[in-house]
Order: sequence, then structure tokens, then C-alpha cells
Amino acid sequence: MATLKALVVDDASFVRDLVKRTVRQRFPVIETTEAQNGRRAQSLMSRTVFDLILCDWEMPEMSGLELLQWMRQQPQYEKVPFIMITSRGDKDHVVEAVREGVSEYLGKPFSPDGLSKKIIKVMGRKLKDVMDRSGKSMEGPADAFKESAALLTQKREAAPATAVPDVRPAASPLLKAGGGGVEKPSASRGAMSVASVRFADHTLKSVVKDINLTEVRVIARRDQQFPGILDQAVVDIEIAEGQMARLNGYVHQLQAVDKRQDTDFVSVTIRFVDEDPKKMEELSRFIARFRAGSR
Repeated sequence: MATLKALVVDDASFVRDLVKRTVRQRFPVIETTEAQNGRRAQSLMSRTVFDLILCDWEMPEMSGLELLQWMRQQPQYEKVPFIMITSRGDKDHVVEAVREGVSEYLGKPFSPDGLSKKIIKVMGRKLKDVMDRSGKSMEGPADAFKESAALLTQKREAAPATAVPDVRPAASPLLKAGGGGVEKPSASRGAMSVASVRFADHTLKSVVKDINLTEVRVIARRDQQFPGILDQAVVDIEIAEGQMARLNGYVHQLQAVDKRQDTDFVSVTIRFVDEDPKKMEELSRFIARFRAGSR
């Protein structure tokens, strides 16, 4: 059935699988091929002409931007749609990608619907015609089942003002008692680090409780919007003065901090999926400082 070809490029296999699954479910007329970095993608593109490129920015060996620059110099790829899917969403990077000929820009983490809309936008009539000939609808399917932690994360009505002993862990003073914001930690608070965990439609403000090369566990107030298990996430952590690490992952675990149903704090574990050696090196240095400050 598939008559169009798309190349999915990302160093994280988890992200490649998410993109391929979305394309397969929404657009069965598109056949997907994958590559773990820009260099491998360049090799595949030299042998096969693809109708769509879905590519990450930060990858080892050859970045998404370098692949885009090379691609626009090839006659057969001058007008082929290129969607940059990346956690680098600041204005400067968007402008740079547009200047190099990117067709669309999609921030991580993304929703299946968000990705589908970008594909429809860049493929236009070409995709619609192929879908129509195959008897497939361009309308998206109903939202797939999403695991929830409704009991744990549901918002509650404000309780009467009653003094309650504070039995929360030492990290919790960094979490404001008001609207779920996070205060900037002072030097006297040791290695405690603030983390923003971004999801497709919201951001969770939290503090880092523990971290290693595989995952990070953060603590967040319950009065915020929480994700579902396996939801994509991007963890923003300041690893040095003015230097931000953007770590891609997915929700591995949600757990109440206290052994009671009306707990005020929730522990969220994000399992990392990045395979970029440079990111792992930066993360290792941060972990060393974090551990040293926790003693």
C-alpha cells in the first residue's frame, strides 16, 4: 500500500519508534526508514529518494542542521519537505533552521496530533491524493488510550486552613506553596537543582531528588498538571552557570511521596533515551557535582 517514503532521523531509538508509529497509524501510505544520525541518513538518501525527512537536530557524527544544509544542495532534494524535530526551540535556532531551508519546526516533546499536522502541512496535496487513492481518510483517529494517574495527580479543592506538621523531604522547601512554581535554590541549599520537565502540552516545575546516567527522579507539587506513564518528556537542567542541558526521555514512574492519598507531593521518574556521547559526558559531570554536594 505504501507509495510515499519518509526517513526518520534521530539518535534516540525511543523517539524514532514514536515517530514511525505515528506515521504508520495516521498515514499508512507512507513507508518509513530510520537512521540514527545525519551521516547514516546521508548515506541512505544518496541511494534512495525520500518524499519526506523527519529529523532531530542534536546528533553525533552529523547534526540535523548539517544534514539539512547538505540536502538542500542536492538537486533531487531541493524541494523535499524537511521537518526538524528537536528540543532546541529558542528563537535563534528556529531562525537558523529557516535560513537553511527547513520546511517546518516541531519542538520536543511532541504529540502524535502535532506531528501529524506538520506532516499534512508540508506534504499538502501530494499526501492527500495518495491517501484518497488508497481509500484512507486524512482525519485523525480517536485519541489512543493513555494511562493516567488521576487519583494521584487530580487537583483538589482548597482545604480549610489548618496547621499540619511538615513531614516532607528536605527538597520540598524549594517548591512554593502557591501555584506550583519553583524557587531558585540558594547556595546554602547544597546540590539541590531545579528542573523543568516539558511535555507536549505543559511544563512540570520540580526539583531534582536523584539522578544518574539512566534516569532522573524529580519531586513536584501535586497541584500541577501531570503526565501519563510513557509520555515523552524533555528535562531542562542547568548543568553549569548559564549552560542548560536538554535531556530527552519518557515517564517511567509516578509515585506519591507520602504514604497517604492526600499527599501534597509526587515523585516523577524520567528515563533518558539520549544516546549522544556529548550529552552523556555533560550529564556525567553534572552528576559528579550533584553527588558531591549531597554529602
